[in-house]
Amino acid sequence: MSRLIYILNGPNLNLLGKRQPEIYGRETLADVEAACRAVATRHGLDIRFHQSNREYELIDWIHEARETAAGIVINPAAFTHTSVAILDALNTFDAPVIEVHISNVHKREAFRHHSYVSLRADGVIAGLGTQGYPLAIERLAHLIGPAKA
Repeated sequence: MSRLIYILNGPNLNLLGKRQPEIYGRETLADVEAACRAVATRHGLDIRFHQSNREYELIDWIHEARETAAGIVINPAAFTHTSVAILDALNTFDAPVIEVHISNVHKREAFRHHSYVSLRADGVIAGLGTQGYPLAIERLAHLIGPAKA
């Protein structure tokens, strides 16, 4: 079985650490990737870490993951609230999906309270800052199970 997980990040997350640090914190996306790699390595998992401001690229990576990955961690950012296309792509993926949001979307504007992605996600982590990513990997590691010797 594959030990590869995809970590997908939506629009504006390339600005992490620079954009609204009072909401999203001061860690950069590179910091998030480093933390994810450390947790994944500890569990014998490989990761592909991607960010795009383009919806179709996220969909293409989800399609790619169908053939190679044991799980997906996704922070769709603003696409969370708008993208039926990302939901449809995730519905074609037959392994666990964990949705992550850095901020607590339920304490923010009403339009952020709805997530299309949550209709497919096996778990949702919101409001724990960038710590949500390593926690999502921990959960995927549990769902995937230990590496076979």
